[in-house]
Amino acid sequence: MHADPSPGDWAWLANDVAVRYGLTDGIVAIDGPSGAGKSTFAAELVRALADRGRSSVLISTDDYATWDDPASWWPELERDLIRAFERRHDYFYRPRIWVDGRPEIGPETWIRWQPLLIIEGVTSARRSSAHRFAHRFWLDGPSSDDRLARTVARDGEADRDHLVAWQQFEEGWFAIDGTRDRCEVLEAE
Repeated sequence: MHADPSPGDWAWLANDVAVRYGLTDGIVAIDGPSGAGKSTFAAELVRALADRGRSSVLISTDDYATWDDPASWWPELERDLIRAFERRHDYFYRPRIWVDGRPEIGPETWIRWQPLLIIEGVTSARRSSAHRFAHRFWLDGPSSDDRLARTVARDGEADRDHLVAWQQFEEGWFAIDGTRDRCEVLEAE
């Protein structure tokens, strides 16, 4: 069982990963179940890389996924981000924005090309694109009950039913996709 990592643990892990894996270029996926700490770790990793003079772009799958469409938006992310990144071009995408509890396509967000693209979130290390990624990392996080408590604390009690359904989706997704098996499993110390 994992202890709930503190922000200091995430910073330590991010620094360790930046050094141990020599992250300088390519696409990095950070996957794992909701509430595992992916967003926190990814933000710390961007900081650790910047401290070493390495530029990166961080994109969250939350910018695409919705309660009703947790996974089929991937071709849009590939078109908008991955292909442009591979061509070494600046690129744009249209993240979802939530209006009155419903997702809508947001305004264009332009991204200046950097040598390292970090995609964090559920389904980011999916089998269909895994070959395109320089590194794939996985965070387990605490028990599903603890992860649910974290996500409810973060997103609000009104989203509890959505978050429970999301946990059920991701459990099935990860089992069928075999995501964890092709990732480097990371644990905050």
